Amino acid sequence: MLVKLTVIGCGYLGATHAACMAELGHDVLGMDTDEDKVHVLNSGKVPFFERDLDDLLAKHTASGRLRFTTSYAEAAAHGELHFIGVGTPQRAGENAYDLTHLFTAVRELATRLHSPAVVAVKSTVPVGTAPRVAEILKESAPAGEKIEVAWNPEFLRESSAVEDTLHPDRLVLGFDAEHSWAEAVLRQCFGRIIEAGTPTIVTDWATAELAKASANSFLATKISFINAMAEVCETAGADVHQLADILGHDVRIGRRGMRPGLGFGGGCLPKDIRGFMARAGELGADQALTFLREVDAINNRRRARMVDLAREQLDDHVDGKRITVWGAAFKPNTDDIRDSPALAVAHRLHELGATVTVTDPKALDSARKSHPQLDYIDDPIAAVQDADLLLHLTEWAQFGHVDPHHLATRAASTKVIDGRGTLDAAAWREAGWTVRTLGRP
Repeated sequence: MLVKLTVIGCGYLGATHAACMAELGHDVLGMDTDEDKVHVLNSGKVPFFERDLDDLLAKHTASGRLRFTTSYAEAAAHGELHFIGVGTPQRAGENAYDLTHLFTAVRELATRLHSPAVVAVKSTVPVGTAPRVAEILKESAPAGEKIEVAWNPEFLRESSAVEDTLHPDRLVLGFDAEHSWAEAVLRQCFGRIIEAGTPTIVTDWATAELAKASANSFLATKISFINAMAEVCETAGADVHQLADILGHDVRIGRRGMRPGLGFGGGCLPKDIRGFMARAGELGADQALTFLREVDAINNRRRARMVDLAREQLDDHVDGKRITVWGAAFKPNTDDIRDSPALAVAHRLHELGATVTVTDPKALDSARKSHPQLDYIDDPIAAVQDADLLLHLTEWAQFGHVDPHHLATRAASTKVIDGRGTLDAAAWREAGWTVRTLGRP
């Protein structure tokens, strides 16, 4: 059944959610205070790269099911369901979340809500935020007690966000004990997803708030565990990728997410494990999450290890050397460079005196702005011209398709370090390259 809904905050999460809700048949109004962003979105384009989202956005801005505005008043009047998906970044100089954008959005929306409505928050927050949101709405909304709050955490993977929204592996709906109709509204909104058999967990606010941070913390732990094993494998002469396969066949462990390599980055996992630790400390439960400090430390050590390997391959003479880095995005199929392991390594090698050239299929524009001291080339083959060392740091499929024989004619030295373990090492060695891989002898 058709629902008239709004999505407040049209960044990565909000724009994706808005387009997917239109795909489900709803009448969607996206709202953002950034006029330039709204103009681009209304033209049917996405101001960032996310696989399949461009086509979906163009389809539904053309169909009339989806449009965008900068007006809170227009958003408040549009319908009875309002999703909030604004950013909750890490506070400057702290581990805790900065909820400024969230509370500003809630207040601005609240003062314009004159009719009964459901406000469903998707933003990642520290547990205990929902009662404060409800209090702001109760105090500021003309409709007062007729506004109900729901918590609907997102579990999107960048590069798979559309698929994860339309075909999620679970749906979490959090309410307070006194809600009367918010659940019915959310079930109506997600009707097609629920009817498809998606596990739907209805719970309280606190459990729903904890869902995203705990899920990301577990995933980060899994990644850091296998990367800790990579450290052991390198010293023992073992192969961490085969070890991951062995562990992954245990149904209690599983292979998904356990990918050894350079470690995780992006705007979610690093921020969420630190925010989770900060909130646990505020609640007096900090000892329960002390292991996450080591998870974070292991992840950062992978970047340092890559720099050490590069120095080793250059006989500890980095100054004046030409190094090519394949990859700028924190993962493939996105242009997101937030906390990118690839750029962190590139930056450190530049600090050590190397001339570092970076290539990436989608993220070069963002990388140029954030790291102007590095050199950039679009073509991964041209980027290797006269290079003393090649580092494979983001596992784009395009890099795996490059012919190592042809590449060897370009490079000054045929040395490559595979930070993601996805290159065909045998083929590269047959082409004359010296190949090192994190976690392999």
